[in-house]
Amino acid sequence: MYKTLNTTLLGALPFWMSLLTIPLPIIAALNGGWFLALPVVVTWYFVAFLDNFTGLNEQNPDPDTPNQHLFWYRLITIVWPFVQAALILWMLWYVPRADHLSLGEKYGALAGMGILSGTIGINYAHELMHQRPKFERWLGDILMAMVQYGHFRSEHLLVHHTYVGTPRDPVTARYNEGFHRYFARVITTCPVSAFRAEKRLLSRRGSPWYALRNPFWRYALLQGLMLVIAFALVGWLGLGLYLMQAFIAILSLELTNYIEHYGLTREHLGDGKYEHVKPHHSWNASHKTTNWLLINLQRHSDHHYKPDRRFPLLQTYSEDDAPQLPMGYPFMGMIALVPPVWRRMMNPKVREWRRRYYPHVTDWAPQKTGTTPQPR
Repeated sequence: MYKTLNTTLLGALPFWMSLLTIPLPIIAALNGGWFLALPVVVTWYFVAFLDNFTGLNEQNPDPDTPNQHLFWYRLITIVWPFVQAALILWMLWYVPRADHLSLGEKYGALAGMGILSGTIGINYAHELMHQRPKFERWLGDILMAMVQYGHFRSEHLLVHHTYVGTPRDPVTARYNEGFHRYFARVITTCPVSAFRAEKRLLSRRGSPWYALRNPFWRYALLQGLMLVIAFALVGWLGLGLYLMQAFIAILSLELTNYIEHYGLTREHLGDGKYEHVKPHHSWNASHKTTNWLLINLQRHSDHHYKPDRRFPLLQTYSEDDAPQLPMGYPFMGMIALVPPVWRRMMNPKVREWRRRYYPHVTDWAPQKTGTTPQPR
């Protein structure tokens, strides 16, 4: 039974809560000290705390709601790139000149900005890059350029969505793989796999890899422009601060990627073929506050089923159809940073998932050497 979506500004307002985070890096930069922790405390810890009180949202909106009725939902993803650009530029202008901040505090201030760029900015870029209007896709590319991770669009659209849950997808976290090892693996392999995917696509269209239509030229141009701006504002210090912001944003992104498919694999059918992607190949969470902040990213099973479906129309699934995380992404991200605790919490859930959906599979060894360890 579908619920009619409230398409007014009031209905969309909870998803605009990201704007409440705007003062956080500003307050941190103006005051220094313990205030530098504000961005991470509010966006991760406080949101996880609020999930305990706001509960779960397990209702599904009508997926046939026309796109033209989603204006107030779409608008927040269009507004945010301009907000984030202004915040980063202000931080790069103000922080290096702030005499009350030590060098370490200056890097801490930009790290806090990176929490917003990664938790909110990259998430909005993910929504935008899946849409058809070129203007929205360009905004997605600009957001990714702000964190020097433009290849993410190519990797996500051409690699992840095609090969999720298989050894060919670098972003699917392997069973028993700790986050730190995962992070080192994806930041080195994903740019290569993304470039190869674009090269194959261009080849099928009769163009060489160096053709101007290769989006890697656009990624390089936008990212290079951001580096020039950062250097022009305050020289090498500005460049270092900007790159700190980008690193923390990338860390936040890959922490989310790690959580979304940890240990979940599609059944190998032989001859290198795998079953189609199904709802149970993604971890879901229905925690309300986190879904407001992350514009329903936790409804991840439906995103893989309908990648171009806009976030307010994403469907959630019951425990019978998709595995559920015990808490929302912010809390699970904090746990993932401590691999022994993460394995103690999640490995039994992965084994239960295998028993439930694949009772006939007895050999979970990887089909490609060196991609994932066998469960134990």
